[in-house]
Amino acid sequence: MTAVAVEAENPLTAGLERLPVAPTTLVIFGATGDLARRKLLPALYNLAHEGALPARFHLVGVARREKEHADYRAECEQAIRQFSRRTPDEEVLGRLLEHVKYVPGTFEDAKVYERLEQVLDRFQEHAGEPLNRAFYLSTAPAFFPVIVEALGKQGLDRHEGAEVRVIIEKPFGTSLEEARDLNKRVLGVFEEHQVFRIDHYLGKETVQNMMAFRFANGMFEPLWNRNYIDQVQITAAEDIGIGTRAGYYDHAGALRDLIQNHMLQLLCHVAMEPPVSFTAEEVRNEKVKVLQSIAAPIESEIDSMALRAQYAKGHAGPAPVVDLQAQGRVGLGVGVRRDVALG
Repeated sequence: MTAVAVEAENPLTAGLERLPVAPTTLVIFGATGDLARRKLLPALYNLAHEGALPARFHLVGVARREKEHADYRAECEQAIRQFSRRTPDEEVLGRLLEHVKYVPGTFEDAKVYERLEQVLDRFQEHAGEPLNRAFYLSTAPAFFPVIVEALGKQGLDRHEGAEVRVIIEKPFGTSLEEARDLNKRVLGVFEEHQVFRIDHYLGKETVQNMMAFRFANGMFEPLWNRNYIDQVQITAAEDIGIGTRAGYYDHAGALRDLIQNHMLQLLCHVAMEPPVSFTAEEVRNEKVKVLQSIAAPIESEIDSMALRAQYAKGHAGPAPVVDLQAQGRVGLGVGVRRDVALG
């Protein structure tokens, strides 16, 4: 009797089947910011290139600066050409940006949300069917509750015959008290199933591969434990400087920008035990166990384990950068190897 080899299903691929995506409009608040230009717009293009966007997909940008639809469309094209991981296909790029719209105004202005609703309604009229709506908050954290509550007042938190989602970028508050208050205000408008709290760093290919590397690799899975590994070093090395983010860094610094979210997520991926199943909740539970096992340093230990530093004159990639301290922009951070023009 001949044995037939049956390939075992990889649990990490469960639920990742390519399913049809309902017609959708994505609204990016902070559409002209660094995150949108470097990450969101190129990611949207690559999804379109791979056929992962719905046949009917519309993009709306919302930001403070006044500009025409065509001007914003040109900025989107420039960002995609500059930061996409693959050279854009002209036909795919053209289809993606064909119906891009732009709504100018401050996030506190109620008229912005009136104009936004009009744009969304026109998309739906043209489509002849309800369109799912996703609101991506690519803004400073102070605007998260402002935007969410304004969406609720305009009635944009619900849409008959379609799904509505709000995507909130890290950091979700700068303290436990702030996080709880923000969560209360968000859930005062949206239902829990409508809210996605995300850390864009988890979308990096290397980070996504960490789970497969640890738990689905027959060579490393049996060895990835304290009996065989003495230490793991995590290095976040970038070839970009502060750029246009000086105002943000003055307020946040590198510690809040990188360590307590991105790097702790990586730490959890490296140190967590295998989850019971690879659902979002079970993976989160194992991450929480890692965080609970970390002993917080006492104040007298901090100087021996962390380097307080600031951006100074140097190079970001091949380009020279100015001395921000001389310009009155200190950009303080905490060094756990932040290898970009640190003085």
